[in-house]
Amino acid sequence: MQNKPVHTPLKGFTVTDNCLQIAGKSLPQIASIVGSTPFYCYDRQLLSQRVNQLKQALPEPIKLHYAIKANPMPAVVDHMATLVDGLDVASIKELHTALNSGMNSSNISFAGPGKTNQELTAAIASAITINVESTGELHRIEAIGQRLKLKPNIAFRVNPNYELKTSGMKMSGGPKQFGIDAEQLPDILNSLNTDLINLQGFHIFSGSQNLKVEALIEAHNKTFALATELAAVSPVPLIKLNIGGGLGIPYFPGETDLELTPICHNLSQLISRYHSTLSHCELVIELGRYLVGEAGVYVAEIIDIKQSRGQTFLITNGGLHHHLANSGNFGQVIRKNYPVYLGNKMNKADYEPVQIVGPLCTPLDTLGDKVMLPKADTGDLIVITQSGAYGPTASPAEFLSHPPVKEILL
Repeated sequence: MQNKPVHTPLKGFTVTDNCLQIAGKSLPQIASIVGSTPFYCYDRQLLSQRVNQLKQALPEPIKLHYAIKANPMPAVVDHMATLVDGLDVASIKELHTALNSGMNSSNISFAGPGKTNQELTAAIASAITINVESTGELHRIEAIGQRLKLKPNIAFRVNPNYELKTSGMKMSGGPKQFGIDAEQLPDILNSLNTDLINLQGFHIFSGSQNLKVEALIEAHNKTFALATELAAVSPVPLIKLNIGGGLGIPYFPGETDLELTPICHNLSQLISRYHSTLSHCELVIELGRYLVGEAGVYVAEIIDIKQSRGQTFLITNGGLHHHLANSGNFGQVIRKNYPVYLGNKMNKADYEPVQIVGPLCTPLDTLGDKVMLPKADTGDLIVITQSGAYGPTASPAEFLSHPPVKEILL
């Protein structure tokens, strides 16, 4: 059973009078501002701190991009756009959000294996960089560019022959829908019509949610080596290299914060080692979850408490339709609990084992399995931390037709 989490999910948040505080406001106060529960709350100061800390750690000249898919709430994107060097999108709606943020189009890129002609047209007309995922997509980009009388900006997304080991989601190293196999690229580059296409560089993204320093260093070493090999056969000099992301955050007991120092030190060495071939190339690291994941919480209200054959069930008005990742149905092989608290009774000592479930007619709708919480009452607030990334838009909001969750940035 989970007692108090062994990692530090509350870093950045405070507790006053037994109540969790976010951005200087208590949970009941925030609920009054939002108007109802459930809701997500994001702390803009924590977002700023994380970006600033990372930018101070990263060696020059690496640029930092925010992957909007992690949290596309317009207010969050608008705030992040003032902090980072660029934005990465994965749909036309995210493209509109990025453009509305005021980010210069030259610092926006578009990735995804199934871009529609409508999305490609919007991307070309916007003059952003399209990360090309296949030869078929390349041919469609060329045709649309000719129709619009515009020269599309592209980077080839590469599927390398290695993977990011111990990654939460592996996105390279075998047959993948993401990117073009590295061994196919020399022929594609050799036949590329640079009169129709403005080739800017490469996007090499091998995995996400990684907490192993050694694995990230190994992937970075291989990424720089591969980029150098591809640069040697490119018909034009590279001006951009996106080395992907992969930096993870701790969710579960036993996991600890990623140590940035050796990763950034290795990146600095790689920049020096490959200076002769990449000196004119803008280097980009693209991150989503790492920037926003720890700056948000999900809050639901206990609406009923029941006993069933010796177990106490706390039934809330929120669940997997709002927070699929927390339910364990977003990639977990074995379900583990996110850090969960009784937000208005943070320092109470009378703990009891409980099951926390949502209102949906499915046993999958679990917010906390066999967790220890202070003795609860209806009206108390369940808080799930580490919830700033892959929340509402990564969840089946229409499942069973319950009301949508609300979001606020404070």
